[in-house]
Amino acid sequence: MLLSACLFDADYKCSTIMASQTLDATVFPIIDSHIHLYAETHIPTLAWTGDLPQDHPLKRQKSVEDYRAVSERQSNLLGFVFLETDRKSGLGNTDWEDALKEVDFLVRIATGSPVEGEGHVQDDSKLVLGVVPWAPVPAGTTLLAEYVEKAQKKFSDAGKPNLLKGFRYLVQSRPAGTMLRTEFIEGLRWLGEKGLTFDLGVDARSGGLHQLEEACTMMQRVYASRSNVKIVINHFCKPDLHLTATQANDGHPDFLRWKESIEKMATYPSTYMKLSGWFSELPPQAEGHPQDIALLVERTKPWADVVFKAFTPSRILFGSDWPVCGVVGPGKDSWQHWHDLVGAILASQDASTQSKKDVWSGTAVRAYNIKI
Repeated sequence: MLLSACLFDADYKCSTIMASQTLDATVFPIIDSHIHLYAETHIPTLAWTGDLPQDHPLKRQKSVEDYRAVSERQSNLLGFVFLETDRKSGLGNTDWEDALKEVDFLVRIATGSPVEGEGHVQDDSKLVLGVVPWAPVPAGTTLLAEYVEKAQKKFSDAGKPNLLKGFRYLVQSRPAGTMLRTEFIEGLRWLGEKGLTFDLGVDARSGGLHQLEEACTMMQRVYASRSNVKIVINHFCKPDLHLTATQANDGHPDFLRWKESIEKMATYPSTYMKLSGWFSELPPQAEGHPQDIALLVERTKPWADVVFKAFTPSRILFGSDWPVCGVVGPGKDSWQHWHDLVGAILASQDASTQSKKDVWSGTAVRAYNIKI
């Protein structure tokens, strides 16, 4: 990677570039804060693949080799943060086998210990900047601590204790009220005490706006106790981007409810928002035919305006949501198309140089305590 020795000084200049040349938006060091990986042999252990047809693009291996291929144009990509891929699992300690096997898989990638057929090589270990596995957050702190200890031990035994940054329990498909359970609230507080983050995945469009409102109540209860847990919110909470910009600007009730929840979430300084996941919420794009960037910026501007004003770039971080971004995005071009769209969004927001640095990598460094 050309920028692996990048010096994170005040001007974000790289030692491989003339000192007088300030990096622009196309060559800022990039941290992709949200990707998923799984081997072919792991597909039966994924909770969401059972109903997919055999030819579905996600029902095949998604390896580091594949990720490098789609992102190869960005030589300034420092690496990624891996997010759990919703393995079959349960809250009891007899239901953790598949989730812990996912941790083993990430340890192999992070330590450069490839297994034949998994699609990664020794040098790929440099790309792993953080790992956010699954955890049984609503199980109560005793079981949560037991699981976290098992996951941490795997990374510690491999000599990579600092790569495990936090955990996710995907609530978008869970019953209403899950986030308000006493055990869930206590689990988040416990993660904060241990210096671990929590990635929050809710779905306003498919799961219902009540999920966002429940998440706001959850945050109010968590932070009322002066918890310092960092909550990293995924994908703008998956807003209904099938609405048009005109509908949003005219005060569509779904847009207004989403906006109110986002603004409430942003009032807590330990919350962050990932600029990610939009292609899954927008109308489908044709394989190999990315939609015009300027039109996409215009269509999504009401939602971007809300988040950039509420969170500011100092708490917004770039993520690709690869490989999910390619399902209704423009196929193999999706990673690069999303990257280019984010650059255009930053321009449309009149982002300063510092703001661009933050979104591309600086915020991820702070949110996940990443060591470069």
